[in-house]
Amino acid sequence: MKNPGRNNHSDSVSEFILLGFPCTWKIQILLFSLFFVIYVLTLIGNLCIICAVRWDHHLHTPMYILLASFSFLEIWYVTSTIPNMLANFLSETNTISFSGCFLQFYFFFSMGCTETLFLSAMAFDRYLAICRPLHYPTVMTVQCCMRIGACCWACGFSYFLLPVYLISQLPFCGPNTIDHFLCDPGPLIKLSCVPDPTIEITCSIFNSVIIFSTLLFIIGSYTQVIRAVLRVSSAEGRHKAFSTCGSHLVVLSLFYGSIMVMYVSPTADNPSGIQKIMTLFYSMLTPFFNPLIYSLRNKEMKEALRKLLRIMRFGQRQPLKN
Repeated sequence: MKNPGRNNHSDSVSEFILLGFPCTWKIQILLFSLFFVIYVLTLIGNLCIICAVRWDHHLHTPMYILLASFSFLEIWYVTSTIPNMLANFLSETNTISFSGCFLQFYFFFSMGCTETLFLSAMAFDRYLAICRPLHYPTVMTVQCCMRIGACCWACGFSYFLLPVYLISQLPFCGPNTIDHFLCDPGPLIKLSCVPDPTIEITCSIFNSVIIFSTLLFIIGSYTQVIRAVLRVSSAEGRHKAFSTCGSHLVVLSLFYGSIMVMYVSPTADNPSGIQKIMTLFYSMLTPFFNPLIYSLRNKEMKEALRKLLRIMRFGQRQPLKN
């Protein structure tokens, strides 16, 4: 026998209202301006890294190819949510269609999952380069790097298909106000007319598996890297290795710290204000800081960015050379 609630939920609720940041109009304009500037700077910073890697042949190595792919991912990651949030600051309705809400949910979480896989791939690359330097050129070739990147995208966009489908089948018969600035599974599950603990637990398990499996892999990789670096006799060699890995570890701390607060516990039973702040942290601030962290702590990247600025200034289009 069919469940009429599940069968007709889309007829009951055809759109959701994203509450966002309820405040006075002046504060709304201030937040819009702040977030718009951060969004534009995020796009520019990540595009600069992509262009630097593309045009400087010295950066045509697996580490920088993975970094450029990561920057490309970050551009789409912020674009999946921030433009809609900015539009809602200037809108009186703040509505999003039922299908649009779940599409945003799917793409945002799929790209977040892909980000964890790319961070794992970058940690593995550093492990091979520092702990297995003799095998590194034969194991981590450009072709292998490309295949790893393709696997990250494919697995990331496949992983959350089931949770998104399960939540979309819940009956939504009102209210339809989401106390968030994006379509997040916790608030969506709470809006369901018929609570389903199984779906809640399933989503929590999916979140925990991808978060802890990649985090443990990354911690294991960098533990081996740190042990190998401490055995290096050259102070300059230790400094270079710690500089490269240090930037990766800062990114990891920013990203994983915020998502663990949000998604490890079922339905993320945090106050809505805390949820919004944590979501802003990993959805907007982390992609904003990533280009700064990687460029400021990496000598080769800083040099490539200087060359890129010279190209933009003088209108040259040839590949970057010394």
